[in-house]
Formats: sequence, structure tokens, C-alpha cells
Amino acid sequence: MTTATLAQALNTALRDSLREDPDVHVLGEDVGTLGGVFRITDGLAAEFGAQRCLDTPLAEAGILGTAVGMAMYGLRPVVEMQFDAFAYPAFEQLVSHVAKMRNRTAGKMPLPITIRIPYGGGIGGVEHHSDSSEAYYTHTPGLHVVTPATVGDAYGLLRASIASDDPVVFLEPKRLYWSKDEFTPAPVEPIGRAIVRRQGTSATLLTYGPSVPVCLEAAEAAKAEGWDLSVVDLRSLVPFDDETVCAAVRATGRAVVVHEASGFGGMGAEIAARVMERCFHHLAAPVLRVTGFDIPFPPPMLERHHLPGVDRILDAVARLQWEQ
Repeated sequence: MTTATLAQALNTALRDSLREDPDVHVLGEDVGTLGGVFRITDGLAAEFGAQRCLDTPLAEAGILGTAVGMAMYGLRPVVEMQFDAFAYPAFEQLVSHVAKMRNRTAGKMPLPITIRIPYGGGIGGVEHHSDSSEAYYTHTPGLHVVTPATVGDAYGLLRASIASDDPVVFLEPKRLYWSKDEFTPAPVEPIGRAIVRRQGTSATLLTYGPSVPVCLEAAEAAKAEGWDLSVVDLRSLVPFDDETVCAAVRATGRAVVVHEASGFGGMGAEIAARVMERCFHHLAAPVLRVTGFDIPFPPPMLERHHLPGVDRILDAVARLQWEQ
């Protein structure tokens, strides 16, 4: 067991994957000599060479298009999109080719591509540097979408994503890059399983990625109100773990979905709908959502008002107590 930051765990996962499988290649803007904007690929080019850790032009559509060709010829490319909103120029490649190739070829040509995308707010970033774009990807059939919230999951989920024969959009909460914890570099269970981070009896908070620590903080603060909150870390948005989520909601009878992305048409709407359909007769109140506001991401001085915080989460829990 070792102590590391989430960023270091991702770096270790990439290094171990490159070392164990010669088909794994890393490519993206500044991933080689610089080691990436967030230093996630630091030292990989020096250890494995510029052909295995490749700096590319500033052309996201070209980067992902190149990865498609690499995967078609048997390689396992790991693409880094420098920031969440910088990935949008590659969206056509993702939707038209990456997500559809297995179906287009009747299963004969999977594309084992991992697309790493730093996402979310909390770092004082400006427009184009703080988007939460997960709903675009979860709405696209043919993609797996995962997002770690802990150091251990950062390592395990990235290893599992790279090993997957299906394309995976790997969303990295940039506000958690510097979080630190002990972990053992070992794969976790396959993609598609949520985990209960905290057991409770009053209500269940359903969340993922950067909002997991916020929900755990809210659960601690809720003790002062006499509330005992469960916290479920989804980890995998696609495939979605209905079994774990519904078991946690049925146990408390109340649920709040929390995420940074805008509420309208967001992942929270899908989660709420799935819970209502599967747990209706166990619910004592409607499923509520605490999300970012339906606006473009605000300037740094305003983001603390935009992002879900402990007070907004507890306000929602208070509403659940009255919705009988």
C-alpha cells in the first residue's frame, strides 16, 4: 500500500498498462515532453519513448480520428483531451465512428479506445475549462462512461477502461487531482458497479466524480440535524448499476441526486427517472436533484455559488422530510 494523489494514481495506471501491454499507446496535446497540463503523463515518454507516448498537434478531431485508425489495426490507444470543453471538436468522430463501429461491423471490429477527459469545476477555471459534459456521452449508445472519485478507483477504473474492448470515456474530476489517500495498485471489479461510500437510514445521496467528497461532507454535517445519510458513488454512468442504487434508495425511502452539471436534461434526470420507475412503492418523497444552474459555467469568483455545496444538499434533504 502506498500514499498518492489521484493524479499520481492515474499516472501509475498508465505506466503499468504501457509496461504490461505493448499495444497500449498514449497520445494527446503535450502528453509527451511536458507530461500533460496536469502532469498525468509525466515521465511516460522518457520511459517508453515518443512512439508510445505521442505529442500531437492541437487538433482534437484529428487526435481521435487517429486513435480510431490505431484501434482498427489492433492497438489500444489512450487519448487525452486537455480540458472538457476542448473535446467538443472531436465529438463527431466520437459519435459517428467510435461509438458505432462495433455495431456497424456486427461485432467484428471493437474499438478499444480510452478517451481521458479532465472535467468539472472547482479549480477557478474560466469558460472552456470547467464543463461537466457527461450527459453528451451517456446519451451516446456504444460508449462506456466512468468517473473516479477516489485514488484507488482512479487507478483501478483506468486499468479496467484500457483493458476493455469497448470505447470508454474516462472523466477525471480535475478538482480531485490533488486529493491524497493510501491505495494498493490493483484492478477493481469490472466497469459498471457503484459503491456505497456511507451507509445511512434517513435518505440516500446519489452522486459521482467531483461531488462525492461534497456529499460525504454533507452527510457528516447532517448529523447535527439528526439525519443519517447514505452516500452512493456511481463510479460508472454507463453501464449503470441499477441494483446497487435501487437497494440503497429502498433502504431509506428518500433520494437526492447531486452533480455539478446543469440540471435540465442532465444525468440527474435519468437517475431520478430510473429510481422512480424501479423504487416507486418504496419512496416516501419525490426524488430531488441538486445540480449546477442552467447557465454557462460562471467566472471563477462565482463558481462556489454555481456548484452544489453542503448547504444546498442539506436544504434538499430538509425538503424530503416534509414531502410525505
